[in-house]
Amino acid sequence: MNRLIYVFQHAPHGRSSGREGVDALLAASAYSENIAVVFIGDGVLQLLQGQETDEILSKNYAPMLKLLDLYDIDQVFVSQRALTQRGVTQDDLIIPVTVVLDDTLTEILHQADKILSF
Repeated sequence: MNRLIYVFQHAPHGRSSGREGVDALLAASAYSENIAVVFIGDGVLQLLQGQETDEILSKNYAPMLKLLDLYDIDQVFVSQRALTQRGVTQDDLIIPVTVVLDDTLTEILHQADKILSF
């Protein structure tokens, strides 16, 4: 079975790609059991708790990430460097993740049959 990896690399709410990516990820889980999720760069900001989106008239889709476990998506990786550069710790995140170095992220991405980037 093909290994799918979803890469989130953009900040939330400035564009619709993050929400669309989460929707696609959850939908794909019905057809594949070999899915991993990677958050790099500004994509780590999608995982922050307590996002208030009312004033920007945008839907807060971060709580949908809590569904990953329910959909049996348990391979969630986050760039240590991206977290550090943005002053974010694992305690700030809405879901449990595996924090990895960039070399490890490269290895993970090389294991993919298909990479979808959002």
